[in-house]
Amino acid sequence: MVITMMQLPPVIFKDSQDFYDDFAKKYIKHDKGFFILAPSGAGKTWFCNNQKEPHWIDGDQLWEQAGAHPDFRLQWWTGGEDTIHRVDQRSDVITMEAKLQGLWIMGASNFWLRPDAIVIPDWDTHIAQIKEREDNHYDGGATSDALEQVRAHIADIMKWHTAYDVPLFKSIEEAVNSLVDPA
Repeated sequence: MVITMMQLPPVIFKDSQDFYDDFAKKYIKHDKGFFILAPSGAGKTWFCNNQKEPHWIDGDQLWEQAGAHPDFRLQWWTGGEDTIHRVDQRSDVITMEAKLQGLWIMGASNFWLRPDAIVIPDWDTHIAQIKEREDNHYDGGATSDALEQVRAHIADIMKWHTAYDVPLFKSIEEAVNSLVDPA
């Protein structure tokens, strides 16, 4: 099943400090929050699942628990541009609040919130990572039959670099190191 814009549940705002406090119990809270933007298949989930200390939150986890993202099994990212934009805008609100709380997030959803860094892997590496995930431990996101959508998303992400001078990196590790240990 693919979810479309009209099928997205409506959102309301309320005081949700408890929501962010729950994440701060699981992840290290910092003086300054960060957001790394990278396309599907760039290695965000792998990095978050394999970090030695719980600093970085996989944005999909944050956004799904907040209700900004529908369940990944609904493949909302294939529901058309209007659906993607609506979900991305909802995700920006959650990301902004999480950053204000001192949390570090990496994800692929973004519409208007300026990221602190972007990651665009080498295309051949990126394709290999998507295929490896698809074949061995699919957990949502783009598959090898959606590479044109990935390319289009990369073009959108690159606008942050070209128009707003957001730092660009080839790997999640490079972006993380630049933000947390600037030379």
